[in-house]
Amino acid sequence: MTEREITVGRLDELGDPDCREFTIGEGDWPFRGFVVRRGDSVYAYQNYCMHVGHQLNWKPDSFLTRDMTKIICASHGALYEIDSGLCVGGPCRGKSLRRVACELREGWIVVRRPDSA
Repeated sequence: MTEREITVGRLDELGDPDCREFTIGEGDWPFRGFVVRRGDSVYAYQNYCMHVGHQLNWKPDSFLTRDMTKIICASHGALYEIDSGLCVGGPCRGKSLRRVACELREGWIVVRRPDSA
């Protein structure tokens, strides 16, 4: 593990589907992101709406629509696909969330801060 990586938690600690926020770094501007579990897959994205640039969620770990099929921006309702981050509905249709490197290591979810962040 490096200072650019963190362990978010165990895969079996998340529901299916479910989300968990994470931050990497200290100070006023840490990198903020979230992971989404669907089945045995985990996807990680920067917590940044492509419409206006603020965080997607209002409540902790709350990123999914009521039917748990899409990621949603709580402010303006932009809808993003879980597996690609592509906006498929709302004001930023066609743009994509910024993907974050994510892998499973012996059941643990590990994410890596992007080099440009």
